[in-house]
Amino acid sequence: MSPASSIPILPVPWPALRRNLVAILRGITPEEIGGIGVTLIEAGFEAIEVPLNSPDPLASIGRLAAIAPPHVLVGAGTVLSVADVDRVAAAGGRLIVSPNADPAVIGRARDRGLVAMPGVFTATEAFAALAAGASALKFFPANVLGPAGIAALKAVLPKDVLVGAVGGVAEGDFAAYATAGCRAFGLGSGLYKPGDEADTVGARARRAVAAWDAVFPG
Repeated sequence: MSPASSIPILPVPWPALRRNLVAILRGITPEEIGGIGVTLIEAGFEAIEVPLNSPDPLASIGRLAAIAPPHVLVGAGTVLSVADVDRVAAAGGRLIVSPNADPAVIGRARDRGLVAMPGVFTATEAFAALAAGASALKFFPANVLGPAGIAALKAVLPKDVLVGAVGGVAEGDFAAYATAGCRAFGLGSGLYKPGDEADTVGARARRAVAAWDAVFPG
């Protein structure tokens, strides 16, 4: 092994957010993003992703990144290629979320100084993602693994790895997943569906924030 190959890959750290709640705005449009985004931020969300299979997602990411406070992590979900990473970065995104664990995508995000949260389902995928430089791990779909499955996998992972549950997870599930070691949650259709008004999303966001604060006080 050469000296260069023995140097560990250091990930871009997951930021110190007050609440590790990620809003997943699948299907949102650039016209909606301002009102919905501000509503989420005012409710207490500090991480927002626009999946790339949404209408004109890069425009939405750019608009939200331009108005969000610096501490709010804005980025993309369903990032499947290195080219996608570059496009998200060019739009002003700082968060790269994927349904899978592609080392090339994770590595490109890391090299560009972006936070990478790939999706994993097995120990093999989890360790491969960490080796590639993942900032955090997204167990997906979490409702298939369940808290017991995640707890079993979390037991063999490095203790300092941030683990999130995404997929079929609502605020009523936070306590069970927290017991399994999850410290982040991605909320999708239970928080926002295409066509939802900002007031509706805001009410759901406040319920999620209250549930987080009850499980993770202080």
